[in-house]
Amino acid sequence: MAGDFTRRRFLTSTACAGAGLLVTPGFGYGQTQILSEAGKVGTPFGAQVGDIRNGSAIVWSKADRPSRMQLRWSTTEDLRSANESVVVNALEASDNTARIDLYGLPGDQTIFYEIGFTDLADLKTVSVPVRGRFRTPPVERRDIRFVWSGDTVGQGWGINPDFGGMRIYETMRRVEPDFFIHSGDTIYADGPIKAEAELPDGSIWNNVTTEAKSKVAETLAEYRGQYAYNLLDENLRRFNAEVPMLAQWDDHEVTNNWYWQKRMDNDERYKEGSVALMAANAMRAFHDYMPIRSHPIDPDRLYQSFPYGPSLEVFRIDLRSYRGSNSDEQPATISPETRILGRRQLEWLKLALKNSRATWKVIASDMPIGLIVYDQAKDRRGAEAIALRDGPAAGRELEIAELLTWIRDNGIRNTVWLTADVHYTAAHHYDPSRAQYTAFAPFWEFVSGPLNAGSFGPNTLDNTFGPEARFVKAPPEGQANLAPSAGFQFFGQVDISGDSELMTVSLVDIAGDILYSTELQPEV
Repeated sequence: MAGDFTRRRFLTSTACAGAGLLVTPGFGYGQTQILSEAGKVGTPFGAQVGDIRNGSAIVWSKADRPSRMQLRWSTTEDLRSANESVVVNALEASDNTARIDLYGLPGDQTIFYEIGFTDLADLKTVSVPVRGRFRTPPVERRDIRFVWSGDTVGQGWGINPDFGGMRIYETMRRVEPDFFIHSGDTIYADGPIKAEAELPDGSIWNNVTTEAKSKVAETLAEYRGQYAYNLLDENLRRFNAEVPMLAQWDDHEVTNNWYWQKRMDNDERYKEGSVALMAANAMRAFHDYMPIRSHPIDPDRLYQSFPYGPSLEVFRIDLRSYRGSNSDEQPATISPETRILGRRQLEWLKLALKNSRATWKVIASDMPIGLIVYDQAKDRRGAEAIALRDGPAAGRELEIAELLTWIRDNGIRNTVWLTADVHYTAAHHYDPSRAQYTAFAPFWEFVSGPLNAGSFGPNTLDNTFGPEARFVKAPPEGQANLAPSAGFQFFGQVDISGDSELMTVSLVDIAGDILYSTELQPEV
């Protein structure tokens, strides 16, 4: 878990030996990682903010022992006349993590906050304060900027101090986004991290390692350890302290290409055969370690909408939890076995889109619509994503067809899809004039990623919904699973003008260079 990591070299972390304090150098919020200090409750991973809505936000942190968490917040950095939150307990049942749901926040304000923990064993021992900040959604129209990407610490590429850790998070932080959409694969629970990996030029990529990341995750503790590993990275902690997140999940939060009926009996890495049991543990770990607001009736439900002022609403969907199997057999009718959204989520999404008053409606999807992703890539068999192959809509494509037709027929304008998953970046334009299924209005889909993971692609486009690749940046042909140091790490940036509501979508690399940008005029 958090404290049992071994290090070949871990940044320039220095120990103040006399005080027993381990400090990770940095700047701004999230600059100090308190792993242990005599007489203090440890706060190893700083803070995270997520699921921001008008007037509310989730604030997350973790202690190194059972503790009581409380938060103070203010619109001034000195925290004068600060508001105090409710008190919540960080207990062993949640791996000593805790979340506070802040309500009554003023609109369009920078919120400064300070978290403190008190040891439940004596109610006297406290923590060093953890500080952070975030901006609340606007009340009136203003300029908005947010970023999105996915796929963190995959394919054996972990935290490399020689490379500067997960540098792309620092690149994203520097563009000063209002919030971040993590489009899934927040961890790679099926991707152990070894101390070394050889690069094509013969040099060595050195990883920070932990016990939890030394094998595939199966138990609740092992899944939690996957999240704890990522949070060892200074860039990520600093980013979390300043940028609220809307987190999604996909497959690697459990295991590759999972669905409920899948079994792992023939995979020698696993002792547990039931993916359903592993998924239950994985979902619990995700909710423990991510700043997610739990649904009051359905605790594992992730799909939700997030209004962000008059110009924007984000619709977070879930293409993993309600799908049938990834079979090649996809008939021309919808059934529970051929769904990917599920009837309840599909009906919710329709109603939420219809009720939205925002100019732009961003559908945050954990998988792309038109890119073919095989369940068994080596044999080019099975359907992991939405796209099945060229031709008329069938199977799980029928749910997307139903949604797209409903959007057109109900006059829902200005929908844009944002996604990740395929470990490269691309801009896709969908048009019925190019499609096999034609009952929809043209729309855009933008793909970006990965975040400190292997790079791949590009994938083949399926012509069912008429996609056209307007831009693609992927590794050269014949090269795959390139390390982050190869440069094929990407995120997307969206800017919405407060005056004209013009949306500019940019695809950006790890160096911060804009590779592609397009302007979308809102329909009125």
